[in-house]
Amino acid sequence: MEDFCDLRRAVRLHRIAGVNADQAAGDRFPPWSVLETKELLAIRAALDKNFSEMKQNRMLWISVAGKMKAKGFNRSDEQCKCKWKNLVTRYKSLHIQGCETMDPKALKHQFPFYDDLHTIFTARMQKNWWVEAENRSGVLKRKANEDPNGDRELENEEKTKTKNVTKKRKWKRDNDLEEHERNLEEILKGFLKREMEMEREWREAFRVREEERRLKEEEWRMKMEGIEREKMTMEILWRENEEKRREREEARAQKTDALISALLTNLT
Repeated sequence: MEDFCDLRRAVRLHRIAGVNADQAAGDRFPPWSVLETKELLAIRAALDKNFSEMKQNRMLWISVAGKMKAKGFNRSDEQCKCKWKNLVTRYKSLHIQGCETMDPKALKHQFPFYDDLHTIFTARMQKNWWVEAENRSGVLKRKANEDPNGDRELENEEKTKTKNVTKKRKWKRDNDLEEHERNLEEILKGFLKREMEMEREWREAFRVREEERRLKEEEWRMKMEGIEREKMTMEILWRENEEKRREREEARAQKTDALISALLTNLT
């Protein structure tokens, strides 16, 4: 369980750093502004009843895109649908993490659309409860008309059904939570595994680069040593040639002096 908490903290830091779906989609589409997202949520909230009643909701998303365009925001139906799914995923993730215990300012800074989504889902849940209560009331009325003396039996039966429904909901909620936690744990394990693989690949690439740099430095050092040796050899040859040239000039000067001396002697 401690490992799972560590994994959850890791993904939370990852989300704060900006690794989320909207940023990935930002490479293809313009990013959504806060005002634009608020308008999308308001339009989606107004059509929530229609979305709940219709299985094929493509036309509804086209209607949402049309209303967005009328408000001055040019978004396609697929963009609106994708943005809605990303917002719902983020809301559910924060809800599971226990956002009720978080500081409201920190929550608003981390996800400014939480209250809007919470209002939509709360209204949907209240509506479902109302419809279910209305249906149960209609069933009770019909049974009461059929058997006026069976009120207590119907009441007990209704209480039993209510308890069973409550237990089933709790069991389903617990199972959904456990399944979500397992899925999240698998995702985080895969994420951390990929991070470790990337780190190993980076270390290997770094080692290869360092080896190439060392080889190049060694080659450069050897070339410089060869140039230095060649320079010293040329300098030695130059000094030897200079020494020979001075010797020839001195010998030539001595011969010239001897010749001049001989001429002066002959003249005298």
